[in-house]
Amino acid sequence: MEQKPKTDKVHRISVSLPEKLTRELDQMVTEGGYLNRSQAIAHMIRNTLLEHYQRQGTQVMAGAMTLVYDEARPNLRANLVRIQRKYIDSVISSLNVLLENDFSLEVLQVQGPVNRLNKIVKEIRACKGVESCKLALTSTVIPPIHRKEGVTDGDV
Repeated sequence: MEQKPKTDKVHRISVSLPEKLTRELDQMVTEGGYLNRSQAIAHMIRNTLLEHYQRQGTQVMAGAMTLVYDEARPNLRANLVRIQRKYIDSVISSLNVLLENDFSLEVLQVQGPVNRLNKIVKEIRACKGVESCKLALTSTVIPPIHRKEGVTDGDV
């Protein structure tokens, strides 16, 4: 779960809920391991905001793209690498796991505008031999890895 910055001030709000929904919320708090209702509701709001940001398209987000593909397909691996290189500014890293029956599971760490990340997913899905390609995103992004010369941490 995302850690909130220490500078975040807490604001108290009041929410009125039907009794049945309140019972369901309390059950979710217990089963979900939340400390209290506020923590569960904040988690739900964050998830809803993520969905909202994903629909906006220009929001920069980080995440993981998970794909399963048939390595036995001619030129498939080369096509996947070509797509990753085409979007090298958005594809941060990759991890490949060999599965049974010539299949591979590949996880790409990605970051960029949501519309660009969705474009990568569409290009990968269009490759023959790709069984699935899913994108999971978060609004918390990867900090800059390289700094310009003369810029200190306090300047960022």
